[in-house]
Amino acid sequence: MSLRRMLSTSSTNLKSIKIGLIPGDGIGREVIPAGKSVLKKVESKYNDLKFEFADLDAGFEYFQKNGVALPDETVNVLKNECDGALFGAVSSPSQKVEGYSSPIVALRKKLGLYANVRPVKAATATDKSVDMVIVRENTEDLYVKEEKTYTKEDGTRVAEAIKRISETATSRIAKMAYNIALQRQKIRETSNAISLHSEPSVTVTHKSNVLSQSDGLFREICRRVYDENQSSFSSVKHKEQIVDSMVYRMFREPEIFDVVVAPNLYGDILSDGAAALVGSLGVVPSANVGDNFAIGEPCHGSAPDIEGKGISNPIATIRSTALMLEFMGYPDPAADIYEAVDANLSEGKIKTPDLGGSSSTQEVVDDIIRRI
Repeated sequence: MSLRRMLSTSSTNLKSIKIGLIPGDGIGREVIPAGKSVLKKVESKYNDLKFEFADLDAGFEYFQKNGVALPDETVNVLKNECDGALFGAVSSPSQKVEGYSSPIVALRKKLGLYANVRPVKAATATDKSVDMVIVRENTEDLYVKEEKTYTKEDGTRVAEAIKRISETATSRIAKMAYNIALQRQKIRETSNAISLHSEPSVTVTHKSNVLSQSDGLFREICRRVYDENQSSFSSVKHKEQIVDSMVYRMFREPEIFDVVVAPNLYGDILSDGAAALVGSLGVVPSANVGDNFAIGEPCHGSAPDIEGKGISNPIATIRSTALMLEFMGYPDPAADIYEAVDANLSEGKIKTPDLGGSSSTQEVVDDIIRRI
């Protein structure tokens, strides 16, 4: 599913690859080292790969100490020195904190990471009913964060938020979703593995029956991208699903979904909900992706309730590391990582408490590294 492989037939021949490491808050500091350890193991297996690392700051805790959540230095190093990055977790206060905004949201904007790609696959060999990728538009919708609160003449307050859907953002996220569907089908055909999906499909998720202007535009542009690129996408089946019925069917019939594309808010909700289908947010990876950069990011958040206990699940970070490598143009080492994680999960002996085990973070990391 490498973005560079989608956009170009030329291969990447970098001998030295620099990865930014941004632990962030909470258990981010416990799982990002797992990603680094896996990359070092991959380096020892592939003679033509060498990884360098840049330790970078961001997060709510950094904001509390320094008054800024995303320092300029972090952005500059990522832009000018790094080939990819891993982001651990960020604490998000439930109430407004003056001057604070999420650093991962800011990074998406500053680095042009317009897509959040989240594969959701059954964690064990005995359950093959889930194998989908949710492709979430990453830059607009309600997440433009243009909000205001005002007081009416009767003294009651009203809060309003802008929902922005643009033709430009929708076109590029739709193209990525269709290309991912094609790439997944190619992998299925070459691997000869048993698959849930006999043909590639993209399900466009919307609420245009109510939001006829904003979601209506999203639906229209996704369809137009499909129709105008039939020479490329003719083998992909175009589907549509209203978001509330999408949630219902995703839990009742997850096996019918291959690639799902959605505006920012729906994509956020669907991808977190889909994690429940495979047991834990601790096993679900994601990548924030643009045309020239990718940040791997686990989906579990900062988890303050288990911080410091050494039991956080590193698998989401390790899979996100592999996903980052895919989008950087390194599918073979990514596949090695995926296979090692799948073997760990299938065997089921060494697992953290969120999956019903009693192993530590480091024990899981060591087991996966042993399998690469």
